[in-house]
Amino acid sequence: MSNEWGFADDRFPELRRAVQRLCADFPGPYWQKLDAAKAYPTDFVQAMTEAGFLAALIPEEYGGGGATIAEASAILEEINRSGANGGVCHAQMYTMGALVRHGSAEQKARWLPEIAAGHLRLQAFGVTEPTAGSDTTAIQTRAVRDSDEYIITGQKIWTSRAEHSDLLLLLARTTLADQVERRTHGLSLFLVDLHEATNTGLTIRPIETMLNHHTTELFFDGVRVPAANRIGDEGKGFRYILDGMNAERILIAAESVGDGRWFIEKAVDYANSRVVFGRPIGQNQGVQFPIANAYAHLRAADLMRWEACRLFDGGLPCGAEANLAKMLAADSAWDAANVCLQTHGGFGFATEYDVERKFREAKLYQIAPVSNNLVLAYVAQHVLGLTRSY
Repeated sequence: MSNEWGFADDRFPELRRAVQRLCADFPGPYWQKLDAAKAYPTDFVQAMTEAGFLAALIPEEYGGGGATIAEASAILEEINRSGANGGVCHAQMYTMGALVRHGSAEQKARWLPEIAAGHLRLQAFGVTEPTAGSDTTAIQTRAVRDSDEYIITGQKIWTSRAEHSDLLLLLARTTLADQVERRTHGLSLFLVDLHEATNTGLTIRPIETMLNHHTTELFFDGVRVPAANRIGDEGKGFRYILDGMNAERILIAAESVGDGRWFIEKAVDYANSRVVFGRPIGQNQGVQFPIANAYAHLRAADLMRWEACRLFDGGLPCGAEANLAKMLAADSAWDAANVCLQTHGGFGFATEYDVERKFREAKLYQIAPVSNNLVLAYVAQHVLGLTRSY
């Protein structure tokens, strides 16, 4: 897609070109084959790891890239813009923040260099539960202290990439909800060795979904985790995950911007080349206006993404901007997906064009990792001052 279209390709051009070169080795047929087999893109993730992209947000002193959130967002944008899927490995970027910002010196020295070198993968984040959903303070997974260990019992759902990760960032309740002053208290964060856990009471069960997202549900039956694996202070885990959610929102927004750009580029190319009744279909306003409208909304979402990056990297409050960037980008990408599919007509349903695959992938971000309805509830309460609705 040409920079003449107005997107900020002048930001980190060398980084973008490096990502583009890597993704060129993993074209549409690679992803089509994986999609059909519901298989994990091991080769792609390994290439991303070896290139250092997945260690972008790890400080340089631990072997990482020491990147800003803006640079990390450019990486994920270019992955999705290429037609690939950053969701297969993006959690290694945004879950890293809890360890980097709240881990002890010993924990960071123990895990970060190994993750940066690609010897360990931290791509699984266990928060959501079947009976709690988006109400994180209602989770029931328990972590009970037993000498120098915690015993974990409970269930998590929608924990993606658990089968392809070495470490799991886990939120569990260490003090019952009726025994704390506020429901957000009494939750603790742990880094769980998944190989050890699966041998001592953890069951991982894959969940079949409409897209190849490698998500699972986890069952903890007395899994023992060393107390040394607790991140930060006991009972403050909710604050720690909130601290990282702005980064998550920004990076998801970047992926959606990348998706939107891919859809618009595909739609434009097809509209210019597809000739019906003696002329390109893109000459018809009924075809070109929806594409132009999708482009306009995506440009606006992209600007909000960069504003959120500016605030985050400047150490300034960015909750509203990060949430709005995620919502606007996810909605814009979905609009662009619909326009692209409509422009292609019947060919949009053919797997060889990749439109139907990316169409399914783009829908996810309106729902997860945070529902756009919850973003609206956040804005209503925390920005507009309206009464809390839930």
